[in-house]
Amino acid sequence: MATIEVTETSPNSFSVTVHGSHITTHQVSVKPDYAGGLLGSHNVAELVSASFQFLLDRESNTSILRSFDLSVIERYFPEYPKAINRYLK
Repeated sequence: MATIEVTETSPNSFSVTVHGSHITTHQVSVKPDYAGGLLGSHNVAELVSASFQFLLDRESNTSILRSFDLSVIERYFPEYPKAINRYLK
């Protein structure tokens, strides 16, 4: 199982390192209005971490884009907005 490290690098921007069979680093931006519809009682860093777990359940960390806005996930996986609540703990 992969380990996910999320670090806020600036407001609305995060660096995510995934330690799996390969170590990868990703830059993720999160628009506040998009995150607001998904967060519930969680913070944005938790949302980013949960989103990576969602992605890792569907593809390897080496297949995840190196830089993207969180809303892009929905283009590839239309179920993302409804499924993310199961990943937020």
